[in-house]
Amino acid sequence: MRVPQRGQKKKLVDMVAENAEQALAQLKAKWLADIGKTAAALKELQERLNLPRLPNRMECYDISNIRGTSAVGSMVVFENGRPKPSNYRRFKIKTVEGIDDYAMMQEVLRRRFKRVKANEASSWAVIPDLVLIDGGRGHLTSAQEVMRELEVDSVSLASIAKENEDIFLPDVAEPLRLPRDSQALYLLQRIRDEAHRFALSYHLHVRKKAALKSEWYVPGIGPKRKRALIKKFGSVRAIKEASVEELMSVPGMTRKLADRIKEGM
Repeated sequence: MRVPQRGQKKKLVDMVAENAEQALAQLKAKWLADIGKTAAALKELQERLNLPRLPNRMECYDISNIRGTSAVGSMVVFENGRPKPSNYRRFKIKTVEGIDDYAMMQEVLRRRFKRVKANEASSWAVIPDLVLIDGGRGHLTSAQEVMRELEVDSVSLASIAKENEDIFLPDVAEPLRLPRDSQALYLLQRIRDEAHRFALSYHLHVRKKAALKSEWYVPGIGPKRKRALIKKFGSVRAIKEASVEELMSVPGMTRKLADRIKEGM
């Protein structure tokens, strides 16, 4: 198989990929709009995962990092088979250093479910019918430890591993594999993919912010002026190449600060 890297053929491949993504998004939107299919998926999930009740509220968690750096976690919420973005949450990992996805997942779950124990009068106080973890058996075991620790182990748990779409359940030795045309599987994939998308978008934001901070530090130039400079010039490289007079054209920029930028970058 040959994969074009440049030129017209690369543009053609990119266009095909973009069209496929748009078609998939339209298909997913159409599926979510079909009340009958989502109802059937929820019923099938209850039966196949042996849940005590319909999973009307599902929360899915994912971790995104590169070799332990810029690590973040995501929580997405589906109610009645549909996304509820107002209840989505993002977590910047604070206590884990290095590459340890299990510990990162535990930090996220602790921070989320401690809010349940605090009886906060908000969406945090809502106990989900199903907590889905993006990962395998190890991720599920890590989640179980946190739930026992916080005494919320009555919450139903499951994890889904992307490679073979294996579904792991507590106290069940063998993973569950649903048929590829299963409405329940499609719903699990949908919420898992949404958690991954949400985590990745936050991870990229954190990485970009960290890169900008490390690449460019000039005393006296705070976040507000940095944003103004980036808005004006578009990149750190363009700021470095700008003249003092061009830098002074940015609102709030004095000659002294412009000179300092030229000396410090």
